[in-house]
Amino acid sequence: MAFTLTLIGAALACGLEMLEALAIVLAVGLTRRFRDALVGAGLAAVALALLAVALGPVLLSRVSLEPLRVVIGAALLLFGLEWLRKGVLRLAGMRSRSSSFREFVEEREALESLPPPPPGRPDWAARAIAFKGVLLEGVEVILILTALGARPGGLAPALIGALGAVAAVAAIGLVAHAPLSRLPETQLKYAVGVVLSSFGVFFAAEGLGVDWPAGDAALLYVAGALAALSQAQVRLIVWRHDATASGAAA
Repeated sequence: MAFTLTLIGAALACGLEMLEALAIVLAVGLTRRFRDALVGAGLAAVALALLAVALGPVLLSRVSLEPLRVVIGAALLLFGLEWLRKGVLRLAGMRSRSSSFREFVEEREALESLPPPPPGRPDWAARAIAFKGVLLEGVEVILILTALGARPGGLAPALIGALGAVAAVAAIGLVAHAPLSRLPETQLKYAVGVVLSSFGVFFAAEGLGVDWPAGDAALLYVAGALAALSQAQVRLIVWRHDATASGAAA
């Protein structure tokens, strides 16, 4: 059970963050030059690889198992609850829906206002934008994957999920931007928030000595409880908003 949920959580989190990075790289490449977009993205990938190599072994070798579970749980809760909060607000209509396609369009419009580079010269503005976009999205991926992979037995499903996400995003990149507008990103990010928050609660409680009924299967009822509570919060926000609007109209 933990294997499957770890794989799903890693794949969704990694894939959605990489979709946002892809939108930025595509915008840079289509508006300026793909060569400069790929140079910036490649430099960011190198920096992220160095971060992953440094962070994983340090975390695993310096922290003993029980405190490590608390650290992992706290890290996943920080990410998961933030994704869940945004997901609830988006589903309730209180925040704009998540869309890599919209980010792609906005990035292109911003890039079109920049002056072009001299002929034959590197486009440092385009490289910097691609580098920053990939780096910022990639850091969150590295931190989530490190937290998911640091638990006993978590490395294999985290890596499998991440590799599956890489393949899926690469396939989307090959057919350019059209699929970006078709993905239900708001719902997917909400699901990531539920999964990561469930892992956070589960691991943190384990590190504090809690013996979960049903073992790893406890992740299912923790996830179910979080989904039910967050859906109730969505309905409550919508009800309050409608009540306020009706009162103002009256």
